[in-house]
Amino acid sequence: MTVTDAPDLGFSTRAIHAGQAFEPRTGAVIPPIFMTSTFVQDGVGGFRDGYEYSRGGNPSRDALQQQLASLEAGTHAYTFGSGLAAEDAILRAVLQPGDHVLMGNDVYGGTHRLVSQIHARWGIEITTADASDLDAVRAAMQPNTRILWVETPSNPLMKVADIPGLVELGHAAGAMVVADNTFATPYLQQPLVLGADVVIHSTTKYIGGHSDLVGGAVVTSDADLAERIAFQQFAVGAVNSPFDAWLTSRSLKTLSVRVERHCRNAQAVAESLVGHPALTAVHYPGLPDHPQHELASRQMRGFGGMVSMQLAGGREAALTLVQRTRLFQLAESLGGIESLVCYPTEMTHASVQGTELAVPDDLLRLSVGLEDADDLVEDLRQALDSL
Repeated sequence: MTVTDAPDLGFSTRAIHAGQAFEPRTGAVIPPIFMTSTFVQDGVGGFRDGYEYSRGGNPSRDALQQQLASLEAGTHAYTFGSGLAAEDAILRAVLQPGDHVLMGNDVYGGTHRLVSQIHARWGIEITTADASDLDAVRAAMQPNTRILWVETPSNPLMKVADIPGLVELGHAAGAMVVADNTFATPYLQQPLVLGADVVIHSTTKYIGGHSDLVGGAVVTSDADLAERIAFQQFAVGAVNSPFDAWLTSRSLKTLSVRVERHCRNAQAVAESLVGHPALTAVHYPGLPDHPQHELASRQMRGFGGMVSMQLAGGREAALTLVQRTRLFQLAESLGGIESLVCYPTEMTHASVQGTELAVPDDLLRLSVGLEDADDLVEDLRQALDSL
């Protein structure tokens, strides 16, 4: 029995061992990086262990895919060169011209751009609704809705959506439910267990965790859908490199430890921000007054490492603050060990300015890292106090 075949084992045990068998020739505990483009065949069509060409399959990528499938409680996982490449693969695998995508109205700007500016050119329709409001989602469903797409917690307003409730709505309408689990990670939340059909990740973020790689993943337990995604991966070729796959596998082994620290630090930061006169709102599911705090408590193991805040002084105050923090560095992305601050309306969500997904221009998004919590709190307070 392999660890991959033992779902009763704990999360961290599977993170360390699933897909990570020792190298049989030397006994090396860590699987090697298979930095090769092609594989010698034993005669024409005589593939060794099924390997022919690294676009179609590579042992380093396979090891990561087994690891991810185990951690998301899925049966099939596929990894890509970026999160958007993973999203594109599921869209191509499912949609045909004339189909409709219903997307949450608070999602990563690049996700909305992918459908509205790329897939829309080939006859795909897209509208949005507040995914945290089941009645709004129900009203927005259309007869041709093929995918119901949700991020939870959402980016950047930190809304939490009821995954089982959305699954019930989506399936009743004949739609597939795709859940972007990037913010929560499989450690905090498992959408497939809650009924979703597909889980999407930007593995660049918490799964990679060290701001040193770019990648994406799709996980499902639907064998037919998995076959279609595998074909997209092979035919389109947006795979991640063996080295990036190996780095991602390495990082997954410490995911639970890192995310627990992210959660503790984010809780401390969020609580320290509440009531500051320079702020009008703090968005974090771990705060008791968050609109979906109770739902998050039921649906997630913890509340995550992302915090958003809105400045009383508006855009100018936000732009001033990002120049006055020392530990929170101004950069896009999130989920790394270092703390980052982002101004979404002109950075991660610039592509949705002027749309229903536009981000308030007084909002800053914090990716709370693994530094000492007291230092992070002091860094933000000194920046806020100076406004």
